[in-house]
Amino acid sequence: MLSREQLDHFHNKGYLVVENLVDDRTLEALREEYAELMDRLYGQWETDGLVEPASSDMSFWEKLDRAYKGGFDWYQPMDISLPHHDIAADTPMHIGPAVFDLIRHKNILDMIEQLIGPEITSNPIQHTRIKPPQDAVQVHEKRAHIIATDWHQDKGVTLPEADQTNMITVWLAVTDATIENGCLQVADGEFREMLPHCLKDQVTIPAQFLESASPTPVPVKAGGAVLFHPLTPHCSLPNKSEHYRWSFDLRYNVTGEATGRSQFPEFVVRSQDDPSSVLHDWKDWKQMWDDTKVRLSQMPHVDQHRWGNDAPYCA
Repeated sequence: MLSREQLDHFHNKGYLVVENLVDDRTLEALREEYAELMDRLYGQWETDGLVEPASSDMSFWEKLDRAYKGGFDWYQPMDISLPHHDIAADTPMHIGPAVFDLIRHKNILDMIEQLIGPEITSNPIQHTRIKPPQDAVQVHEKRAHIIATDWHQDKGVTLPEADQTNMITVWLAVTDATIENGCLQVADGEFREMLPHCLKDQVTIPAQFLESASPTPVPVKAGGAVLFHPLTPHCSLPNKSEHYRWSFDLRYNVTGEATGRSQFPEFVVRSQDDPSSVLHDWKDWKQMWDDTKVRLSQMPHVDQHRWGNDAPYCA
């Protein structure tokens, strides 16, 4: 449970670092689930003759590094949401019991309940972020989930339907997030309104709107998290280490309020008013996404962003 001091810090500053939020068993289940996923992906690349056979002692990270440097699509199959465009019925993404258990982890939900109340929905704007060392990043790589993330507000990546939604982001570290390997930094200041963004390679707040901000790094150890108010500007530092950095963006909102991406499936994770509405089976969550992929693949493109580049500040 959050203390009064922690609650005051969140409400006054717009963010909070919480160490030891989830237990080692939860983290180990995630690592095992993703190791199995990587084995399947690597096995297919091996069958297709794209990579050398893996040795028996080859680690998850070694396989991931070989996949990234080889230009194989490893990120989307590991993400827990769909891409912004070109969604097909067979677009890969990862839905599994360990990720489902993480999203529904009691410690996380207890903390979220203190902030937005007991009617809690898992918002579908969630991602896996596995970031390689900056020196290994390919020249053409622009994806925010892989390279350093530009300054933005989380409400800025929703559609206007969610402007009044009560929403919290939980940025959870699976590996230690340090200044060296590209932890988050926040704009420590008074930000309680939507700032202008531009849609370039990423959704980005132009620098002139953050002149009063004081960038503050927020390192956190594995199992800990950084909580964000949806209007708190934040970004990530570049990964200057020799190792990959792994985290999850988890997002929650008050049940019944717009998620900001209504074309994607949401689900109830806690309810005092209607306990029967809570989703308990990860396979049901997976089916929701599978149905969504089929539906969206048969529809015209649904834009996921409100911003363009035609404003003067985007020049």
